[in-house]
Amino acid sequence: MTEDIIRLIGIRDTPLSVDEVFAAVGDPGAGGVALFVGTVRDSDHARAVSRLSYSAHPTVERELRAVMEKVAADFPVRALAAVHRVGDLEIGDLAVVVAASCPHRAEAFAACRRLIDDLKARVPIWKHQLFADGGDEWVGAC
Repeated sequence: MTEDIIRLIGIRDTPLSVDEVFAAVGDPGAGGVALFVGTVRDSDHARAVSRLSYSAHPTVERELRAVMEKVAADFPVRALAAVHRVGDLEIGDLAVVVAASCPHRAEAFAACRRLIDDLKARVPIWKHQLFADGGDEWVGAC
């Protein structure tokens, strides 16, 4: 059943497409689609960020699928999609795009929020930020 609901999982070293993710969750039974786009910002904790890099554990897609299966079990989703970028990114690049479609908007918002929150908390992707002052920082799970 979750194979029909989980329509797109991707860990990519190429630019992400909001249109691809949105299209993946299209469903005639969905009255609401919620989409989250995470971008590389130019500062973090009052420090100027020059760029960053994401790396992922080899189990990343399996862990992302487990997160998505839990979202599918907890919400009346019609479809889910999630893609995350790895490698070097510049300011403004898309780092992650997730989406959920559900019969109603409130459910879609809640499912999408859970998807991105659980992805950040549980999926083994790490962020290495490079600061304009020459410093750097590794950030837990993205």
